[in-house]
Amino acid sequence: MSYILAIDQGTTSSRAILFDKDLRIAAVVQEEFAQHYPDSGWVEHDCSDLWTTTAATCRGVMEKAGLRAADIAGIGITNQRETTLVWDRRTGEPIHNAIVWQDRRTSAFCRKLREEGHEPTVTEKTGLLLDPYFSATKLAWILDHVEGARARAEAGELAFGTVDTWLIWKMTGGRSHVTDATNAARTMLYDIREGRWSSTMCEMLGVPMAMLPEVKDCAADFGMARADLFGAEIPILGVAGDQQAATIGQACFRPGMLKSTYGTGCFALLNTGDAPVRSQNRLLSTVAYQLDGKRTYALEGSIFIAGAVVQWLRDGLQIIRSAPETQALAEAADPAQGLVLVPAFTGLGAPYWNAECRGAVFGLTRNSGPREFARAALESVGYQTRDLLEAMHADWSGAEEAALRVDGGMSASDWAMQFLADITGAPVDRPQVLETTAMGAAWLAGQRAGIYPDMEGFAATWALERQFAPVMAAGAREEKYAAWKRAVAAAQAF
Repeated sequence: MSYILAIDQGTTSSRAILFDKDLRIAAVVQEEFAQHYPDSGWVEHDCSDLWTTTAATCRGVMEKAGLRAADIAGIGITNQRETTLVWDRRTGEPIHNAIVWQDRRTSAFCRKLREEGHEPTVTEKTGLLLDPYFSATKLAWILDHVEGARARAEAGELAFGTVDTWLIWKMTGGRSHVTDATNAARTMLYDIREGRWSSTMCEMLGVPMAMLPEVKDCAADFGMARADLFGAEIPILGVAGDQQAATIGQACFRPGMLKSTYGTGCFALLNTGDAPVRSQNRLLSTVAYQLDGKRTYALEGSIFIAGAVVQWLRDGLQIIRSAPETQALAEAADPAQGLVLVPAFTGLGAPYWNAECRGAVFGLTRNSGPREFARAALESVGYQTRDLLEAMHADWSGAEEAALRVDGGMSASDWAMQFLADITGAPVDRPQVLETTAMGAAWLAGQRAGIYPDMEGFAATWALERQFAPVMAAGAREEKYAAWKRAVAAAQAF
């Protein structure tokens, strides 16, 4: 039993990764699934797709590596956060598609709650802001729009969960209705200071507390995966939301350490230690991880569109066939073209939190083409990251000397990472292992199983692949950033 099975259930695909006893990757299997857009600003997943692709990739990776259940010491799960599912406790059948974290259908409801003066309470209890991003208003929407759902929920017939909870329910055959503190902290229903579900928030949003799962540490006993799935039972021992798992995988265990993950969106987390920091710049306070009953907190900045802007170039504009092409196009772009892309396709995240804003392009000329669009797309991610870092520096002095550790698919682009260093004026560290999200989940499970080292020992294994140092002149940096800020202001004024 010297392997850990890590499940990385993401927004566009499910992956299963096997790590050996030395935390090296033994095999990977990935499967994409459909995205559903039933209305403008709405994003859904078929709940069965989340489960079937997860189960299939787990079985596939075991077959690929030639392993049996007896070889696996435990399962670690990391998942897209905030995505909301509701199902029947008796049958296990969902009552609606999963509403994805990107979905903006509850914008008007959030605006109404803000106008009624509820946001200070939300921030005090949960560390979050009143925004459609989080699970709670999505859950309220399901209860209000699925016939009979609210009555069934109040009768105790329905269960709510984020994706981790749904997968564990399915893997354990309905025996475990659980989550971890990091996922709970993203629902807008969890009191991050008290470490429990908030009756105040549940009453505000009309959510019956009987629907909510039990909250555990990130490394805990979450139940046993059914024998019929993998040939024998396997314990589920680690769970963390994807951005917190990446924070763990990047070994950001000391206050002041900072990581930024570039997947569908971009998420920067700054470890603030054993006390939450109340942001004055519309960042989020959240749980970074919880081990042995002790919570460690983080400041988080969330960007909704990062890697998704490259998908837009491929699927929307159809000017590339694959993501790696953007680097060559960006390198060949006309430096005299000042194209600025604000990728607010589903609104703007931190620090703006404008759910109604939509994307815009500024500086178009007759010479603007695929190369310039590719460069503007990659630059938009660097600009948005600087927005987050500026807010973090203003909120907490401990962030001033923080090095930025990067991971996620876009971090493989040398051009994008160099621009990130240039526009922030700070070094960017890319680790040798980019699968930090899955590694974080694997370490949680493996440490619980007793086959991986403790926190200090794990941190010592982090290794640098390349550091990107800023080379852009300070004047050029500030001129470009000022153009970005003007573009964002114009997009919001439209």
